[in-house]
Amino acid sequence: MNLDVPGETITAVSTPPGEGAIALVRLSGPQAIAVADQIFRGKQKPSEAGSHLQQFGEIVAEERVIDQVMLSVHRAPASYTGEDVVEISCHGGVLVTARVWEACLQAGARAARPGEFTERAFLNGKLDLTQAEAVIDLIRAQTDLALRSAAEQLEGRLGERISRLREELISLIAHLEAYIDFPDEDIAPDVGAAFLARLDEIRAQIDALLATADQGRIFREGVRVVIYGPTNAGKSSLLNRLLGFPRAIVSDLPGTTRDTIEEAVKLRGIALRLTDTAGLRTGETDAVENEGIARTERSVASADLLLQVVDASAAKLAHFAARPADRAALLLLNKSDLPEHEDWKTCDALRISCLTDDGLAGLEDAILSKVSEQRWDVPSAVAINTRHRDCLRRALGACDQARSAFVQNLAPELVAVDLRGALQAIGEVIGHADMEQILDALFATFCIGK
Repeated sequence: MNLDVPGETITAVSTPPGEGAIALVRLSGPQAIAVADQIFRGKQKPSEAGSHLQQFGEIVAEERVIDQVMLSVHRAPASYTGEDVVEISCHGGVLVTARVWEACLQAGARAARPGEFTERAFLNGKLDLTQAEAVIDLIRAQTDLALRSAAEQLEGRLGERISRLREELISLIAHLEAYIDFPDEDIAPDVGAAFLARLDEIRAQIDALLATADQGRIFREGVRVVIYGPTNAGKSSLLNRLLGFPRAIVSDLPGTTRDTIEEAVKLRGIALRLTDTAGLRTGETDAVENEGIARTERSVASADLLLQVVDASAAKLAHFAARPADRAALLLLNKSDLPEHEDWKTCDALRISCLTDDGLAGLEDAILSKVSEQRWDVPSAVAINTRHRDCLRRALGACDQARSAFVQNLAPELVAVDLRGALQAIGEVIGHADMEQILDALFATFCIGK
């Protein structure tokens, strides 16, 4: 954490820059109410007002009225940050908002760093790290699915599952530590199948959480849809049609697109990240086109959904590859406004025309069908992000090492070290990595010393 000075009072404008009907200036810290007393003039001083009640008054600086406002006091610990918080709702002009904020600074508060209000909420136990991350996910949500996922994480669904995992690991480690440290006590450690069963259940729970990583990424970033195929098949034209504006240059010359072009679009409430790629072809190519083709191949490898576009009026190319079996894909026969070549007559594909828009409505239906098949449009109770995934991968690796050490009948101290590593990694997900809880569980469970 990066709090500059413990106990400082911070202030910030909590609404976006620009003009609006109302702006919110917020204070938090031990002197928040005292600062408000200096600059607010109303029927009551903020220090005399009840918590969570609004009152009308004026913000005054150097005996000059800046604005008429509504002010509310939220006394610790019943506030967003867990500290005393004051919220000032003023008129939403750029200048008047700045003047109200400057009055707070002149009265003794300091400017808050980005995210510091939520950071203090975490430090004061009002939120765990997963909930703090959900705050920004909620703000940035672009679709209903992303909004629902962020709201569920803010409720603490992921934090609850991680906390239960930690408790199970703490109990398992405590039992093992008791056997190691107090061998003369009447403690029967979990041995053999019983120990492995408990450890395997923990590993299964971590695996289940890791399985939500792709869905979490899709909710936050959108489905990665890559448009690929040979040169002059109409890939850039398709991108422009799906976006509704001419984003990519369209030309009859082969190899017009040399780099990947990425744009975001919402298709009936589903966020898509469309990527147009350089055309794939064999034969002589220059260094720039070679790099473009290499980038195409990397994009294809990381796609959630592939749109393979070919020219239906031309013969099937010798290097034409069937749709990959390991991922969702659609084959699109473009230029259906022209006579179809014999090579494609029996081909199971969507026929479209980027020139006339024919078949594009059916393409949208097909994309949504693929999304539904993959269950990308069904929010799970939790959906982890990249940081959570990295922590859980380390935790699973440590659990695997502990299991291997136990099966090989290595010293229990080695098993305990690996399990502690798993506990550390899991604790990082929610911001807890306190090993003292192991000792608490040990003594509470086994009554050492009697």
